[in-house]
Amino acid sequence: MKLPNIAVRILAGAVFVGLLLSGILINEYTFVVIFSFITVLSLYEFYGLIEKDAKIPIVRSWNVLGGFFLFLGSFYYCFYEASALAYVPYMLYILVLIISELYLKRPNPIQSLAYSLLGQIYIAVPFALTNYLVSAYESGSYHYVYILALLVFIWVNDSFAYLTGMAFGKHRLFERVSPKKSWEGFVGGAVVSIGSSLIFAHFFPNLSVFAWLGFAAVTILFGTWGDLFESLIKRTLGVKDSGNMIPGHGGILDRLDSTILAIPAIFIYLMLINSI
Repeated sequence: MKLPNIAVRILAGAVFVGLLLSGILINEYTFVVIFSFITVLSLYEFYGLIEKDAKIPIVRSWNVLGGFFLFLGSFYYCFYEASALAYVPYMLYILVLIISELYLKRPNPIQSLAYSLLGQIYIAVPFALTNYLVSAYESGSYHYVYILALLVFIWVNDSFAYLTGMAFGKHRLFERVSPKKSWEGFVGGAVVSIGSSLIFAHFFPNLSVFAWLGFAAVTILFGTWGDLFESLIKRTLGVKDSGNMIPGHGGILDRLDSTILAIPAIFIYLMLINSI
């Protein structure tokens, strides 16, 4: 018997969230398995869009492998040895990527190279930085709180932005890119999400209340920009979804678009407040 669309959507969403939380909450090994897998799938999806819809010739498998090297190198750097040797495989990827353009005889090698590097900057680097987030609470030790907080703030913001926007949305937030989003939805989601940071401040006092409030605010702001940027990519390429890996939800990037810019923003935020 075929499940109705809403049941498929709920089931697929529950499985996806369950895998994410399992990877985060158990230990560093489940984290590296789940998040390296997410990195690979996200890059595969992105480079697929570039090949199919932008009609740009690239070597998808090599670029996906490069992002995988970066993620594992960052994990090794954060948890085993803070040495540049951890990034040697990724450096080799960059060298081969550049040198290969001399031999592939593409009509526009600069364009192919630019799109290859865009995927690394846009996707591989943010996901690699999650290794810092899970090692920053206690230096050199695994702790899930920062990455969990980032995801919770985004999920709470998305949920209440949708509800508030449906009920009160009149003024478009960024109509050229995402015509359904409203300022009312943005404010409603932000207020509830920032308020939820007080729960983390109570249970994890390593950051002050104001630092947790700032954490949530930074996450929401850059998460919203991340969502809009992915919409800009899809609108530019003329596609509705980034893929179809998650039934009823679209692609991996459709579900993680908000996190992609929020992760490096939180990395910078934590570096700054820890230096004060």
